[in-house]
Amino acid sequence: MEEIEWASVPVGIDAGRWRTVRTRCTVLVVVHTVVSGQRLLDVVGLVESDPRVQVVYTRAPDVFGGGVDRLLAEAGAFRIPWAQAVRERFDLVLAAAGGGVERVHGPLVLLPHGAAYGKRTGAGGPVYGLDAARLVRDGRVLPSVLVLSHERQREVLLDQCPQAVDAALVAGDPCYDRMIASSGLRARYRAALGVRRGRELVVVASTWGASSLVQEQLPLYARLTQELDPRRYQVAATVHPAVWFGHGQRQLRSWLSRPLARGMLLVEPEQDWRPAVVAADHVITDHGSTGVYAAAIGRSVLITGSPADGLDPDSPQALLADAAPRWEPCRPVGQQFQQADPDLAAAVAARLTSRPRATHRVLRDRLYELLGLPVEGKHRGPEPIPVPDQVFEGRNFA
Repeated sequence: MEEIEWASVPVGIDAGRWRTVRTRCTVLVVVHTVVSGQRLLDVVGLVESDPRVQVVYTRAPDVFGGGVDRLLAEAGAFRIPWAQAVRERFDLVLAAAGGGVERVHGPLVLLPHGAAYGKRTGAGGPVYGLDAARLVRDGRVLPSVLVLSHERQREVLLDQCPQAVDAALVAGDPCYDRMIASSGLRARYRAALGVRRGRELVVVASTWGASSLVQEQLPLYARLTQELDPRRYQVAATVHPAVWFGHGQRQLRSWLSRPLARGMLLVEPEQDWRPAVVAADHVITDHGSTGVYAAAIGRSVLITGSPADGLDPDSPQALLADAAPRWEPCRPVGQQFQQADPDLAAAVAARLTSRPRATHRVLRDRLYELLGLPVEGKHRGPEPIPVPDQVFEGRNFA
């Protein structure tokens, strides 16, 4: 991890001498990975604009922590070193992963960093993120608030970690809510991606790990750019940051060099992948969260495969794996694209969240309750995802 100096302001024993704005509360945002950081940036705005609140960020140790420094720098976040973060007391702590959070001091709000809690910890193991191994240390439940996206997850929690049930808050899914709020910007996303009028955008989305698309179907990227008529189709790819930082950015680009040379767009790991998915006509994906969100917002989805024993059978990932059309390598690519199925979209969305479009209101109320501050001003709905500020050039979407 990059070493940065301890901050004397806005946190620290003498911070009061140097502050200009006399805030009442300090919030720590604990960022483990690019993925968790992107999720936290979806919700921190619920308190960050309040002049009574100071927000600081820290990078927590994680095997896939690459890219966090750049993410926070581009967000303009005030960052303090992890060593300082675990030696200060905060009025509120936000995190979307569990590593080391037992060391921070302050009421912890723990969010999922993907679509629901869909994966198991190994074949037939407990549902990841709702198990006692991640929620309890030395008999103490770590989160003051454990954010769930669906009522059904409370039942899983009751079975796997009943001592954490009182901390559960069914708030819905902030990522889904923002993607729905962004539907009106679809044409602008397509323009920013350089997708010309009359072309169909095919997004290939891969998670990480042994069962991922990038591991199991790496030749698919080149095949799409070979078989699909570029006058009709534009191909884009979004790959989980754990692949980028687990193997190296240069290495991943080298593995994808042939389709990139043929015009495939590649979303950079620190960039927001959601404009590409909202802009898409078709999404080819695996069991990762991106496919769940694509299906839930009504995109046409093809599934390449999923680890049957690695998913919670009641999760939106499992539903998508069972119900979505399968990628068939023996068939021509273009013949497999179908119109989106509205019934599948509704079913996946219903499995993903039981509080659609309500996350910001529910979560904002609870955050202010933890801060001990009255909520000021009117409730604001989720913000649309910003349009990428640069048109695609060369091989990178940045």
